[in-house]
Amino acid sequence: MSIHVIGVDAYALGWVGVELRDGAFGRAVLAATLYEIVAGSSGAAVIGVDIPLGMLPDRWRAADTLAADQLGPRRGSVFRVPPRAVWQEPDFASANRLCRELTGAGLSRQSWALRPKLLEANAIWERHPGLLFEAHPEVSFRTMAGEPLPHAKKTWSGQARRRELLARNGIVLPDKLGPAGQAPPDDILDAAAVAWTAHRVATGAALSHPSPPEEENGSRIAIYY
Repeated sequence: MSIHVIGVDAYALGWVGVELRDGAFGRAVLAATLYEIVAGSSGAAVIGVDIPLGMLPDRWRAADTLAADQLGPRRGSVFRVPPRAVWQEPDFASANRLCRELTGAGLSRQSWALRPKLLEANAIWERHPGLLFEAHPEVSFRTMAGEPLPHAKKTWSGQARRRELLARNGIVLPDKLGPAGQAPPDDILDAAAVAWTAHRVATGAALSHPSPPEEENGSRIAIYY
């Protein structure tokens, strides 16, 4: 039976997804919402997403600290996810204030900008248990390479290395991706890396930060790789 998975990355205009069948590239897709990708997933066993899934009531998540600690020069690509109540605030100022009250540290504007996509992804995650898994592209690439990557994903050297790592693991990205080719190269590479992790989840080979995952109201919170 064919193993069908999707890796999804958020980008400025929506979401970009890379589908794998039996670990090999199938197609790339663009969508304005994650709901569209899930609805059109054609029975995917696992959908990996590069967005935080699950928040804790009163503290930072262990997953983010553990993942960042593995990334060396790329550790800045992981942001700490504030408690659940912070995301329910109506604006950045009140969210930042509550974050300081609960954790002793503030919230970055970059993190707050992800709020609409984070809330969308978490609603799907809660509605479809066992379908969505959180992955972080830099953690996936670090696992493929066996070491942190020295060059950032927007650089020529960084993108060449990431594409090489994907190809070495059976994911050969074609030069022509159709409409998905309009997405930034680093976001397509990220989606492919998340798809690699989704395949590992589907085949039982994935690991996680932390291991075992943290649990909150029956949900397992972790970054898989």
